[in-house]
Amino acid sequence: METMSSDHHVGESHGRSNPIRWLLGFGFFVQGFRGFAWLGANFFLTDELRVNPSVLQLLQNSANLPMVAKPIYGVVSDAVYFFGQHRIPYIAIGALLQAISWLAIAFLSRSNVSILALSVYLLLSNLGASLVEVANDAIVAEAGKRKSSGAESGELPSFVWMASSLGGILGNLLGGIAIKMFSAQSTFLVFGILALLQFLVTINIRERSLDLPVNSSPAGIRKHISDLSHVLRKPEISYSIAWIALSTAVVPVLTGTMFFYQTKFLKIDASLLGISKVFGQIAMLLWGVAYNRWLKSIRPRKLITAIQVTIAFFVISDLLFVEGVYRDLGVPDSVYVLFFSGFLETLFYFKILPFTVLMAQLCPPGCEGSLMAFVMSAIALAFIVSGYLGIVLASFVGVTADNFSGFTRGLAIEAFCVGIPLILTSWIYDEAETKDKSKKKE
Repeated sequence: METMSSDHHVGESHGRSNPIRWLLGFGFFVQGFRGFAWLGANFFLTDELRVNPSVLQLLQNSANLPMVAKPIYGVVSDAVYFFGQHRIPYIAIGALLQAISWLAIAFLSRSNVSILALSVYLLLSNLGASLVEVANDAIVAEAGKRKSSGAESGELPSFVWMASSLGGILGNLLGGIAIKMFSAQSTFLVFGILALLQFLVTINIRERSLDLPVNSSPAGIRKHISDLSHVLRKPEISYSIAWIALSTAVVPVLTGTMFFYQTKFLKIDASLLGISKVFGQIAMLLWGVAYNRWLKSIRPRKLITAIQVTIAFFVISDLLFVEGVYRDLGVPDSVYVLFFSGFLETLFYFKILPFTVLMAQLCPPGCEGSLMAFVMSAIALAFIVSGYLGIVLASFVGVTADNFSGFTRGLAIEAFCVGIPLILTSWIYDEAETKDKSKKKE
């Protein structure tokens, strides 16, 4: 009876005054809006600093290195409290670091911005973004322990996914316009101000108002590391994480080469590229809606496998695009870029939503921040490895800023590599299959 009363009280609090959706909705929106500044950074690097495709892709992926240390941030946020809070302070610190880094780039004169200085500020920005994401992901996982939050069924993960997608839609739409009408550096200023606003909003929210599970005696960092190590030894978790990381890491993506091919070879306008990314973010938004309404009941392994197959088909589609097949069929290059280019970039992220829901279900209480941080770190590292392999592949097939003759061969190799992880999909935990095996043993 006491439990029912407590749950009812939590439900009422959630409905009336719980700011968790405001905190997470705005936080994930800002993180999605980062594409606004990063679109500006890509054009700033190519137009102002005159980097080549390989250097562009190297900088893009190296800037994500702070994401790899997410397990450290997760363990620390689980164990180290500030004034009784262990999520809100990290979101505030992360938002402030992002504000400082982007505003610093915005106010530096063009003559003083070197590749090294820009790289340092981008690393600082992504350090801040990592802290925010770790804390936000932990809140989503913790809220999943409350039935009233809707997170158990995938509702809250879908909500924050959609908030991030909305930020991406608006960021990329306005990014292309801002670059064309003003300058790439204007995007740094706007995002810096938005990150500063997130910092001010966050410090005015008290963690106890989020109705998260309360840990009356927080364990130390060593205890959390031990708990994380124990959790990662569970086959259903370790094998699933290994697959999601491998499915990305073995694919040598050619994003930098594609950016140069579209902007320098095909002369695609910046605003069109921005709108293309908007279509990709709209697809992510619709994916969040579709998952929440119709797809969350589908077994994660089956859904994630289908996404991997779809990625392979779209990489082959890019190959046909570069070969000029669509052009010969009467489809202009600008139309293909507008509707399909941005979609493929976001398609690589589609499998993350059902996977994080799976991990939240498997995660034991008290280890949410550590485990989710480890998962996102593994995914971030996989994307970095994928990007670095893309640089090697571009060099192998002989692609340069002026020569794209080997581009189709590179895309063919990329499509083949997307198919490799399909051999190992049995690594993804499947609850129904596990139950069937248990019944057969009995």
